[in-house]
Amino acid sequence: MAAPLIPDHCPKVQVRSWRIAPAHAMLAAGLCWAGFAIVAWAVNAGRTGTLDSAGLLLWRTGAQLRPAGPAWLLEAVRDVTALGGVLLRYTFGIAALVALLFMRLRREAVLFVATMLGGALAEAAMKATVGRPRPLIVPHLTEAGGQSFPSGHAFNSAVVYIAMALAFAAMSPRRDVRWTLIGAAVALTWMIAFSRVWLGVHFPSDVIAGWLGGAGWAFLCSALLHRPAKAIAEETRPIGSR
Repeated sequence: MAAPLIPDHCPKVQVRSWRIAPAHAMLAAGLCWAGFAIVAWAVNAGRTGTLDSAGLLLWRTGAQLRPAGPAWLLEAVRDVTALGGVLLRYTFGIAALVALLFMRLRREAVLFVATMLGGALAEAAMKATVGRPRPLIVPHLTEAGGQSFPSGHAFNSAVVYIAMALAFAAMSPRRDVRWTLIGAAVALTWMIAFSRVWLGVHFPSDVIAGWLGGAGWAFLCSALLHRPAKAIAEETRPIGSR
């Protein structure tokens, strides 16, 4: 029997070709969370003072401790840090969610939403628990409020952009394309993380722990929430769809 024709105005169902192996995702999550635990212990024990001071002063010069380099560099760093802020981070997240739903990748969409929302709650809980004040060693070059550890920009950008890369990597059968997507997300989130140190609003230990925790959360959710996400996606599938 010939396959039924699909009207041109209907989006085609994207065939999944890949998902990160749960064992690999758990390994990545375990390494990231082990690193997070080490940094958190060092911060609590007061052993990061030298690293934190040196990191904050690295780009600063003169009596006023202004950042080295031309004025456009400061604006560029602010643009990078904005990618990890609430507005742009979740704007891109919502756009990715809409794209996943349009392509009928419901499993990936459910997993992506659960990862984003759970990560935001986890980061807020950790900030409230640790209660570390922000650095006062150098002038702040952007507005920042709340507690310092872990960095919310570093944590949440790693959660959103790495989870986004994992979701869209499922569409490609080519390993080089998948690695490019995931590698780009890692590079972007590292840039966002260390822009916070450059701007003077976080200690280096804040952003290292934040990135490790966020990346670890993204990989952990990929490993543990895949089956629940698949079940929810199948329960909400429209009647008559395959």
